[in-house]
Amino acid sequence: MSVKPKFYITTPIYYVNDIPHIGHAYTSLACDILARFKRLDGFDVMFLTGTDEHGQKIEKSAVKAGEDPQAFTDKVYVSFKNLSQTMNFSNDDFIRTSEERHKKYVAEIWQRLVDSGNIYLGKYSGWYAVRDEAFYGEAELVDGKAPTGADVEWLEEPSYFFKLSAWQDKLLNFYEENPHFIAPTSRRNEVISFVKSGLTDLSVSRTSFKWGIPVPGDEQHVIYVWLDALFNYISALGGEKSPYWPCDLHVVGKDILRFHAVYWPAFLMAAGIKLPKKIFAHGWWTNEGVKISKSLGNTINPVNLVEEFGLDYVRYFMMKEVPFGNDGNYSRSSFISRVNADLANNIGNLSQRVLSFIYKNCEMKVPSSALNDKDVEFLNFAYQTIDKIRKEIDQQGINHAIQFIIDLSAKANEYIDREAPWNLRKTDVERMGSVLYTLAEVIRVIAILLQPVMPDASGKILDFLNVKERNFNTLNKDFALKEGCEINKPFGVFPRLEG
Repeated sequence: MSVKPKFYITTPIYYVNDIPHIGHAYTSLACDILARFKRLDGFDVMFLTGTDEHGQKIEKSAVKAGEDPQAFTDKVYVSFKNLSQTMNFSNDDFIRTSEERHKKYVAEIWQRLVDSGNIYLGKYSGWYAVRDEAFYGEAELVDGKAPTGADVEWLEEPSYFFKLSAWQDKLLNFYEENPHFIAPTSRRNEVISFVKSGLTDLSVSRTSFKWGIPVPGDEQHVIYVWLDALFNYISALGGEKSPYWPCDLHVVGKDILRFHAVYWPAFLMAAGIKLPKKIFAHGWWTNEGVKISKSLGNTINPVNLVEEFGLDYVRYFMMKEVPFGNDGNYSRSSFISRVNADLANNIGNLSQRVLSFIYKNCEMKVPSSALNDKDVEFLNFAYQTIDKIRKEIDQQGINHAIQFIIDLSAKANEYIDREAPWNLRKTDVERMGSVLYTLAEVIRVIAILLQPVMPDASGKILDFLNVKERNFNTLNKDFALKEGCEINKPFGVFPRLEG
C-alpha cells in the first residue's frame, strides 16, 4: 500500500482580545476548503488553527474586564473554538499559546537561539503599537501613527534582541531561489522591498508587562509575542521532526505578512529548522463598500450570517465572490444575487429538474446507459474538470476552481435544454434514458467536486444518488452510476433567497 503524501496547512492563530469577525472566518474557511480538497484527493492532511493568547494587548483587555489574563483568554478562546464548529471547519488540531506543549517548545527554541549567538541583551528605545504588538521605525510612521493606523507609544526598556540584520542577505537569497515562497506576487514584491530597505535587530522580550512566556533564566522578561506565536506552527506538531514539517502552506491576512515572510523565516534559519514552502497573504473585507471597524459599528459576525442565510450559502459566497488574495466587499444584495444565480438557478435547478424527472419517469432508478458519442464526450469533459481545479487549488485560486464547477453545471443545463428529455419521453424513451443517465452522472461529478466548499449540500445531492464512494479518485467512468440503481426522492437543496 502506497503512503499518502503529506499536506500541512495553517491559519494564523487568532488574537483573543475580542470575538471573531468575518476576517477570521474567511481565513479559516479558505484553509478548510484547501484541506478538504487535499483529503479528497488522497493526501494525509494536517490542518491547524488556534489562538494567540499572550501579549500586552490581552493583558490590558483582561484588566479592563476585571479578570486574570488566563481566565480572560479561557473565556474568549471558546468563541473561536465555537466558530470552527459553526462554520464546519475540519481542522485536525486547535493550538492555544497558553498550553504547556507550546510554552515548553518556545522555551527550547529561545535557548537554541541564545546558544547559536542570535539573541543578545540590550536596551530598546523606539515606537511600539500595542494594538499591532509591533515595533515601528520613525520612517514608517504616518501622521504620528503606525502604518496600520494604530496609536504608537515611545518605549525605553531593557530588551533581548534577535540579530535580524544578520539574516538580510540570506533572506533575499532565499526569496530569489524560491520565487513562489510568498504569494500573491504583489505581496512578494512588498516583502522584498522591505527587506532590501534594511533590517535592524528585533526586540524580542519585554519587561513592562508579565503576560507571556518567561525568558528562560531571566524571568524579569517575557518573550515577544510574535516570537512566541509563530512557533505554534511547530509546537502543535510536537517539534520540527514531525513528518508534517515543513509546512506546505501558511495562509495569513496581508496585515501580518511581514511577521510571516521576514521574521519567521529568519527565526527558523537561526534555529536550524527547515522553512515552510509557501506563505499566501489574502486581502481584507469591506462592508457595503466601507472599511470594517469596531468604531463604525459595521463589523460582520459570521455566526449571524449563518443564522440568517445558512452555512452552505455563507461558505459559498465568501469563497466565490472575490479572487482569493484580493480585497473583498460584503453586501447583502451581492450575497443574494450571487447565491441565486450560481446555486438556486444553476446547480440547484439542474439537480432538482433532472433527479425529479428520473424519480417520476424511470421508476426511481438510474436509467439506461446506452450513450452516444456526444454523451461520452460530455462525460469526459466532466471527468477532466478535476484536473483544471487541481491547478487552481495549488495556486490558491479558490474562486477560479469553483467557477469550473459552475461552468460544468451551466453546460449541463444547456445540454438538458437541447436534448429535451420531456419530449423524448413521448418519442424515444431509450434516448431519454441515455440523456438522463448522462446528466445524472454529471450531477454526481459536480456534487463530488463541490464537497470542499459545501460539504452539507453536496452530501445531500450524493445521497439522492446513493453514491457511497466520494473521493476524487472516483471521478471517472470506473465509478460511474450503475444502470438500475435506486435513487432517493430529491428535494430542493438550494432554495432561492428573497431580497
